[in-house]
Amino acid sequence: MAQAKKLVGYILVVFVLYTIITSPDRAADLVQVGFEGISSAAQGVGRFMTSLVN
Repeated sequence: MAQAKKLVGYILVVFVLYTIITSPDRAADLVQVGFEGISSAAQGVGRFMTSLVN
C-alpha cells in the first residue's frame, strides 16, 4: 500500500510539472484561483470569529 501511495505521488508530481511546462499561463490561472479560494475561506472564518466575539 505504501508503494502505491509513492507511485501516485510521483505521477501527480510529473503531471503538475508537465502542466506547468506545457501551459504556464493556464497553470498560473489555476494557482490564482486556488489562492483566491484560500483567501475567501480565511475571510469567512474571520467574519465568523468576529460575529462570535460580538
